[in-house]
Amino acid sequence: MGSSLSLFLIPSHSTTVPGLGDLPESCVASVMVYLDPSEICSLSMLNRAFRAASSADFVWESKLPLNYGSLIDRVFGGDDNFDTNLCKRDIYARLCRPSYFDGSTKKVWLDKGTGRVCLSISANGLAITGIDDRRYWSRIETDESRFQSVAYLQQIWWFEVDGEVDFPFPAGSYSIFYRLQVGRASRRFGRRICNSEHVHGWDKKPVQFQLSTSDGQRATTQCYMKEPGKWKYHHIGDFIVTGSNATTKVKFSMTQIDCTHTKGGLCVDSVLICPSEFTERLKRF
Repeated sequence: MGSSLSLFLIPSHSTTVPGLGDLPESCVASVMVYLDPSEICSLSMLNRAFRAASSADFVWESKLPLNYGSLIDRVFGGDDNFDTNLCKRDIYARLCRPSYFDGSTKKVWLDKGTGRVCLSISANGLAITGIDDRRYWSRIETDESRFQSVAYLQQIWWFEVDGEVDFPFPAGSYSIFYRLQVGRASRRFGRRICNSEHVHGWDKKPVQFQLSTSDGQRATTQCYMKEPGKWKYHHIGDFIVTGSNATTKVKFSMTQIDCTHTKGGLCVDSVLICPSEFTERLKRF
């Protein structure tokens, strides 16, 4: 009877339930093409098959801008620090790290979540009327700037801050912002405070913002400078790039040239060019 019971307990055949680890890497990689970079990174931690699939070149090439080669040439040029033999995943990761170019006056990076290009231009890369005259402007070092310094206006009659950039933007819609602050921030006893000593003249006339592109696009807007002590992104306008095979030259300006009164007490940090879908996010800052 014992032998009969033991035969009954032993299954006549064994079955193995397939798991995620049994999926072919090529199938997993084909699905990952349709996922966001953050989702791909999360799935790569599931098992060995998913980790291998997440490294496939064609997966990450689909996340890179179509003209990523032109971006590399423009930003790194003959820089020996950029390894051209990197796999596509590592190229994506490298381009997501902010990189200086044009004498460290500009910085470019890919947004990690979307792969879209963002570009920032420091105050040192802008044409500021009177910047070399210490009676009007001064350079201030600060950790509140992406470039570690800002241009501070003490007082001036003719206020004008211009700039331009010639860059191989991938196809898409872009927005331009000036990052400004009324007043001068500092720290006292570990607390952030705002010095409004030089703030005046911004309530009399609005500041005019303009942009133009090499293919004829234009935008104009204006606003009053308010809220001392708070960094704000002031929206200049938008432009559209339809192709990725050539560079786009963008010119922009910020002026208040009514010489009936002086104005002062303004920090100019930088200009930001980013995908237009980021606009609402920036307006909250």
